[in-house]
Amino acid sequence: MDKFVITGGHRLTGEVTVSGAKNAVVAILPATLLAEGVCRIENIPNISDVSAMLKILKTMGAEIKFINKTTLEIDTSHITSYVVEHELTKQLRASYYLIGALIGRFHRADVAMPGGCYLGLRPIDQHIKGFEALGAEVTMEENAMVSVKADKLLGNAVYLDVVSVGATMNVMLAAVKAKGLTIIENAAKEPHIVDLANFLNTMGADVRGAGTDVIKIRGVESMHGCEYSIIPDQIEAGTYMVAAAATRGDVLVKNVIPKHLESITAKLVEAGATVEEYDEAVRVKMDKAPTHCNIKTMPHPGFPTDMQPQFATLLCLAEGTSFVSESVWDNRFRYTEQLQRMGASIHVNGKTAVIEGNPEGLMGAPIRADDLRAGAAMLIAAMAATGVSELEEIHHIERGYENVVDKLRSLGAQIERRTFPDDEEHAQRNAG
Repeated sequence: MDKFVITGGHRLTGEVTVSGAKNAVVAILPATLLAEGVCRIENIPNISDVSAMLKILKTMGAEIKFINKTTLEIDTSHITSYVVEHELTKQLRASYYLIGALIGRFHRADVAMPGGCYLGLRPIDQHIKGFEALGAEVTMEENAMVSVKADKLLGNAVYLDVVSVGATMNVMLAAVKAKGLTIIENAAKEPHIVDLANFLNTMGADVRGAGTDVIKIRGVESMHGCEYSIIPDQIEAGTYMVAAAATRGDVLVKNVIPKHLESITAKLVEAGATVEEYDEAVRVKMDKAPTHCNIKTMPHPGFPTDMQPQFATLLCLAEGTSFVSESVWDNRFRYTEQLQRMGASIHVNGKTAVIEGNPEGLMGAPIRADDLRAGAAMLIAAMAATGVSELEEIHHIERGYENVVDKLRSLGAQIERRTFPDDEEHAQRNAG
């Protein structure tokens, strides 16, 4: 069992460079299925979700060559299979983007339901609604296999009943080669949706309106290879920004798009941090206890749900009472149990958490990462706490944060990755 061992109480100072956006790359890689040629993609983050997606594409027959650590060339033109089994999809939720890309290319897709973090039920009903509007027939087969068939895809109006990032991107993938005009209404507006649209357009698609709630896609006959660079990761940047504030540090976060960070920046300023914006960087300074404030997660441009656990951790260190409301996922407060083990006062009632802040801080403890962003929150808590914390289930964190140990150590954090015997093996050794 691998764990992070963190000795808290050290201010984070210095510079850190943000990697490519996880939520963009996991849709852009499947999108290469639509290209008739080689795609060269830069700013690829070295995270396990990318490794899992590349493994799926390679198993299907894609030719993949890394030019350097962050740039790869991928050629999917020889792929003939439209089937993706559960053994491959169970590692990441974003595997459902393969459905849209495969029906865009083959008019067929048999893809097992995805894995990834458990944040409550993740229905794909809005995805299915979009596929059916384009003329596809969708059925659920044995072993949780989603089977999609279409004689042809025809552009149509698609109204999403809820703002869904996944459904917006999946319908985009399916629609770019459909005949005629597709209009997605009530579309999500996150930066990674704009990035996917830009990538598709660079391959020859005609996608307009990404970043607004109405996206118009005029189908094209064919798409070609291209060169493209992934945007910086908004959530990784936000995580280091909050970590700087929680440890009362001074950190320059580089390779960011400050516009994408506005909702995070606004709340950090409200909590008492100083945030300076540059062209491609932000600097976060905090030299006192945070001030209590309230957050409510909302679709972009509101406060991102993927930053909620990290910011809640900061509020545990604040003076006064804060309220955190979650409007996106049903099961996003599981991490609060871990913070309580460290001495935090948090009471959850449905989709709201009441946090009684304590500027005296948290205490190191054995804790775990319940999911990707909860794991990031635990890292922040452990670095701000007094004493030593052992953080388990770190594979969740490595799904979305590249070289997190090296990056944090470069800022002065006392963190190392260690391998421990599994509990069962440890017990057997002790019994022997």
